[in-house]
Amino acid sequence: MRVNRILLSSVLIVVALVCQVSVLSRLHLPGAVPDILLLTVLGLAMVYGHVGGALVGFGAGLLADLAPPADHAAGRYALVLCVIGYCAGLIKPENGRLKSATGPMVVVVAAAIGSTLLYAGVGALVGDTAARHVGLSSLLFSAALYDLLLAPFVVPGVMFLARKADNDPLTENGSSAKATDISSGWLSSGTGLRIGGQRGGLGGLRTKARAKTTRVGRIKGVKRL
Repeated sequence: MRVNRILLSSVLIVVALVCQVSVLSRLHLPGAVPDILLLTVLGLAMVYGHVGGALVGFGAGLLADLAPPADHAAGRYALVLCVIGYCAGLIKPENGRLKSATGPMVVVVAAAIGSTLLYAGVGALVGDTAARHVGLSSLLFSAALYDLLLAPFVVPGVMFLARKADNDPLTENGSSAKATDISSGWLSSGTGLRIGGQRGGLGGLRTKARAKTTRVGRIKGVKRL
């Protein structure tokens, strides 16, 4: 990952974690807690791709595991966000921009449900059965609902900052370079001239004309002999 990606991701993750611990976790909402850290990872993953999303998710989850008040084994949430970041990065479009908001909203709901199930599954492996006492179905519904309501205020802003810090190379440089290559290919194949100005084209015609004249003169000279 480049330096600007690391700096931006670190700042956004720290801000999201502070908001998560100091504000959202103290609202005492029924069911799950709105997960702004998960939404931040999703926004970064849909810009950076599956590799960047996995790295950002692992770092964010590990920081959440170590941040007080930590009531679970270290590395548990890091594993969850690493998998979620990788899966979310797989839907990154080739041109770097999403056509509609339907796709990200579906990703948010799937990530909220998937992260809850994966967190509960990893907890069951290490002997943590808290999800059974709270009720897994209510956790899944509330997590998907809260994250879906919070997503429009978090995910687009995170994606905008990520693209701005990256200077959006896929949508600007990549598309313009591709268009230039295509137009150059069409022009060169259609006219048979080099792309590089009028003088270059006239020079190519003169060179071809001289070569043709010289060749004709040589043929005539052979015939005369």
